[in-house]
Amino acid sequence: MKRIPRRIFTAEFKREAIKLVTEQGLTLAEASRKLDVATKSLRTWMDQQERGKLKSSLGASKLTADQQRIRELERELAIAKMERDILKKATALFAKESK
Repeated sequence: MKRIPRRIFTAEFKREAIKLVTEQGLTLAEASRKLDVATKSLRTWMDQQERGKLKSSLGASKLTADQQRIRELERELAIAKMERDILKKATALFAKESK
């Protein structure tokens, strides 16, 4: 069985993920799907933030600032591509219905 490498998240990423739920009104499930993160992880981050103990994942400090930024940009790009694909599908569906 192939082992999946452990993903590392910065505290900033975790705070932004929490904002999707608290400020933008997404459910935990919606936000976790959007970010490709386990719902349980997102719930844990929210609990940690409430207790004032939200930190970067183990190993996040091993990454340079450039590596962290690249990782964040790759995640943002993946989200943007997913949103684009959803919009393409919705546009095709609406175009089909209007005919």
